[in-house]
Amino acid sequence: MSDSFRVTPPEQQWSGSNSSSNGYQGAFGSEPEKSEGDNEVGRALLVGLLGGLVSAAGYMIYRRLPDEQKERLHAQVRGAVAERINDLRQNFNI
Repeated sequence: MSDSFRVTPPEQQWSGSNSSSNGYQGAFGSEPEKSEGDNEVGRALLVGLLGGLVSAAGYMIYRRLPDEQKERLHAQVRGAVAERINDLRQNFNI
């Protein structure tokens, strides 16, 4: 591992001979901090949960709309999707 990715300072070594310790020589005897991956997993779960709640609320609202408004929404979505497909076809010369 290169020194640019090293978490501990180069002069600080891991202690493998001390059996009563966990091998971490942190400041003030603290445990190592959680990795960034743990934080990102928690954030991803939170975003997924919030997205699910928002989509469920949107569906509940959509179900209560009158048929005319549903048809208008369908037409708007069809138009937006068709426009996006045409943009992609033009960009990729399909």
